[in-house]
Amino acid sequence: MLSDFEFVRYQRQIALPEIGEQGQRNLLNGHVLVIGCGGLGNAAALYLAASGIGKIVLVDDDCVDSSNLQRQVAFKESDLGTAKVDALKLQLSELNGRSQVRTINKRMAESQLKLEVMLADVVLDCTDNFTTRQQVNQACFEANTPLISGSAIGWKGQFVVFDYQNKQGCYHCLFPFDHHPQTTRCSDSGIIGPVVGTIGNLQALAAIQRVSSGEFQVATQQLKLFDGKSMNWQNLMVTQDIECPVCNSSVTNNLEEEAL
Repeated sequence: MLSDFEFVRYQRQIALPEIGEQGQRNLLNGHVLVIGCGGLGNAAALYLAASGIGKIVLVDDDCVDSSNLQRQVAFKESDLGTAKVDALKLQLSELNGRSQVRTINKRMAESQLKLEVMLADVVLDCTDNFTTRQQVNQACFEANTPLISGSAIGWKGQFVVFDYQNKQGCYHCLFPFDHHPQTTRCSDSGIIGPVVGTIGNLQALAAIQRVSSGEFQVATQQLKLFDGKSMNWQNLMVTQDIECPVCNSSVTNNLEEEAL
């Protein structure tokens, strides 16, 4: 049963037939892992806390810099020099004190990453480098934990959801490399803030769908490309790479045999 306070606070969500009281209870009991607390993580985490997600784990090893404030809208000038996870946790706590927020202010070792992924209902990859993205993808695939990945650079954004129950394709199939051949950091290529917010909000929306109902309404294994100049979207299906070492069991087994 929802308390009177919870019913009043979340009544606009409860009024939606896709959520209702049961869906709201699921959100209150939900556990979301947010890896990366930059622009994507800022936007996503704010809406996750506002929706009533019961447990949010924030992961980042960086501190707030003045150049972040143009797009990382949960931070303030008074947060400069503060660990991003601590500054974001404070904002989430002030937004919704009933959400339990735990922080990890470091790059996780493989064993800890696997544990955190296993505990979560869904993982949001809000990072900015392919090495970490591939590690998160591997951990999510092995744990059957849904992965919601977002990225943005310049005027463009990308969004894709992988529900690893069907084992048909993964992030590595889409981007089969650990390092991008071209420079894609915001500091070098630039970034317009609202594009980051758009993608981060979509990540939160997909997570709320999954946690509240146990399934996604958004199409999975579909890469959504956003152009912030024209405000147009393009959808591309992600197919499984027959040589993927992550999600193709025959390739994985061959690699394990070669290592013996």
